[in-house]
Amino acid sequence: MTTPNTENINVTAFDTMPTPEEIHARLPISAKATKSVTHGRRLLRDILDRKDPRLFVVVGPCSIHDPVAGLDYARRLKALADEVGDTLQLIMRVYFEKPRTTVGWKGYINDPFMDDSFRVDIGMEKARQFLLDIAEIGLPTGTEALDPISPQYYGDLITWTAIGARTTESQTHREMSSGLSTPVGFKNGTSGDLTVAINAILSASKPHSFLGINGAGKVAVVRTKGNAHGHVVLRGGDGRPNYDTVSVSMAEQAMVKAKLPANIVVDCSHANSFKKPELQPLVMTDIVNQIRGGNKSLVGVMIESNIEAGNQAIPADLTQLKYGCSVTDACVDWDTTEKMIRDAAVLLRDVLPERLG
Repeated sequence: MTTPNTENINVTAFDTMPTPEEIHARLPISAKATKSVTHGRRLLRDILDRKDPRLFVVVGPCSIHDPVAGLDYARRLKALADEVGDTLQLIMRVYFEKPRTTVGWKGYINDPFMDDSFRVDIGMEKARQFLLDIAEIGLPTGTEALDPISPQYYGDLITWTAIGARTTESQTHREMSSGLSTPVGFKNGTSGDLTVAINAILSASKPHSFLGINGAGKVAVVRTKGNAHGHVVLRGGDGRPNYDTVSVSMAEQAMVKAKLPANIVVDCSHANSFKKPELQPLVMTDIVNQIRGGNKSLVGVMIESNIEAGNQAIPADLTQLKYGCSVTDACVDWDTTEKMIRDAAVLLRDVLPERLG
């Protein structure tokens, strides 16, 4: 008798990946990039610890698909960051992994050539190179941690991490967050439920032991000490916004009840703008007005922004891609981005220092 096969029945291949150490050796972090990352993290922790009154703004493309356009955007953002730095701490949104409700392009790491070749090995190296280029510009970056192995490859280059609405409830992502080297923003659930985000912050603040990989690519038991800088990201849910004063107040009360610092970030996109990018400036204006009215819990905002407005489908002929335009969620254009950030800086410049009083 032959023994029936009982494992890997639906697996077609195991393609070997370069180890994190190999990728790091090929693309080492420079002294300048290290300074950019550590400085950005320190400033962000100071904002969350209420030692720095500024608002942080995670702004950039919904996802990165063209590193040339991405660097173009980064250089523009760095100039704007220097201009408004006394009031706003700008962090470039650099998302390489895209969670899909069903199927679709999963991002630059998963399919860097956008042709269903799924060269994850190449995508990971390209992603690290892009982050190095941004860090060399002197701009801090934020990303979504979706795959629990990816941070071993490029986590040393990230300043802020988001856990998305679909994964905030996941034990795997809560455990991973407890070991990340960055502050972590947990989004409320897609239904709008805030409890899952609060539970995630509490979980991630504690030590965990879980399976992962080490720098040599070997399976290891990862043991963490907990992440003290978890916070809530309000992104709306079930087709309804949750950035209004009542929703923010309820979030504050829930966090205080859980004995957590009332640190709240508002995502101007997603359900908060009904996925209509042209409404993002209205959300931003509302947040600014709440702060001017005395709110002290709102510490950051997120904006989906690109060089060109809107989004585009991925064409069969990739030469037909429109430069600087999103291939995932629709974004506001660069001119709108500048206006949103400059207007906020003007209106908050004299108000934010009072928050430390």
